Amino acid sequence: MSKNRPIAVDLFAGVGGLSLGFEQAGFDVQVAVEVDPIHGAVHQVNFPDAVVIPQSVTFLNGSYLRKRAKIGDRAIAVVFGGAPCQGFSLIGQRALDDPRNGLVKEFVRLVGELEPAYFVFENVKGLTVGFHRQFLDELIAAFITIGYQVRLPWQVLNAANYGVPQKRERLILMGAKQGLELPTYPISISRAALKGKGELPVGPTCHEALGDLPEAEDYEVLLTQDRVLTDAWGQPSPYGQQMRCLEMKDWFFGYPRRWNPRLLTASMRTDHSAISRRRFGSTQPGTVEPISRFFRLPANGACHTLRAGTDSARGAFTSPRPIHYAKARCITVREMARLHGFPDWFQFHVTKWHGAREIGNAVPPPLARAIALEIIKVLDVKPTKPRKILTLGDEHLLEMDMSAACRYWDIPNPIAKRDRKSGAKKRKQIEIERQSLTVENHVWKISHCRDFHR
Repeated sequence: MSKNRPIAVDLFAGVGGLSLGFEQAGFDVQVAVEVDPIHGAVHQVNFPDAVVIPQSVTFLNGSYLRKRAKIGDRAIAVVFGGAPCQGFSLIGQRALDDPRNGLVKEFVRLVGELEPAYFVFENVKGLTVGFHRQFLDELIAAFITIGYQVRLPWQVLNAANYGVPQKRERLILMGAKQGLELPTYPISISRAALKGKGELPVGPTCHEALGDLPEAEDYEVLLTQDRVLTDAWGQPSPYGQQMRCLEMKDWFFGYPRRWNPRLLTASMRTDHSAISRRRFGSTQPGTVEPISRFFRLPANGACHTLRAGTDSARGAFTSPRPIHYAKARCITVREMARLHGFPDWFQFHVTKWHGAREIGNAVPPPLARAIALEIIKVLDVKPTKPRKILTLGDEHLLEMDMSAACRYWDIPNPIAKRDRKSGAKKRKQIEIERQSLTVENHVWKISHCRDFHR
């Protein structure tokens, strides 16, 4: 870490999509909080100088974070993160007080305790519509209450407008301490922004993102492991060049990592049946295969939103990976990473399920970098390229299951186990609650309309 680089804190860090983007913009991410010990271990591999705290933010306070990360009384430039929330409350209740949104309240609390100059809160686009708007309005009010001004109107940013070959929209909320200059939202680099004619975003296509990668199915070993040394790399597009970090400019203002550019990682194959391959091969690019409902990537277009699936507490379902635009197979985790803006040196868990979840839950680093550069501007800091080169952490951390990860961090298992016996009962209760909320919503709308027309 450098004393000349502004300090950042990543809450709800995952494997570090936001961490990487902010580092590339010139910040030092000194502490990352991640409740899932497996994802925390992967973050530790990629950011060996950051202090990873494998705990829920619920049990942390600002003083402990400063002490654990050896920040002391130095100023923190920015706190960022995407707290999970449901963002829904019955009419007449405060949405922010709903226990289901408790982690968002903890984010606000820690911003108040850490007193950064700026904060960045990211979340799903759905938080901006319907009853969720009540939650968003209350969240903005909560930040104002602890002494922060918020950039309004808030914006939903599409990663495809910031050099990512994927259509992915996220709500971004930015704020500054009272008296400081508010950051602005990064300018889109789409044709729509430049010409005002509503064309598709300028950015790399799926072919430009994946075309230079070695073909995973050429390697038998990738049926049982996730990496192989190879010289079968193709001629990269400008985007592929950036992902391979073959020149110093491709590291932006981040720390270069020692790594072997011949090593293809996160590429364990899926052994598809002949029937699946026939279906995949006959699916037109840009359309959905009718039986599996898998989307086939368009070679000359952008990927749709890559999703994470569910964790073990909610059934451990894998979100479907898209079908390759030129091959009759699903894409690998590394190919997902390329479509998300993670460079090739960035490591993921060796299993496809964990790796796909880690990417699907992350903010694309190029989008994070665009946001972070706006914070750098108002800090009046000139970002510098660090001289230090980092060595990635122990790759054995990428192989750990939950038990091993908990032993590594010396913590109890924080992820609730799935109760298979009560699953049907729980689903029935959820359905009853959903129907109740639907009826209550309908009644409220009728009443509201009557009041409006009186």
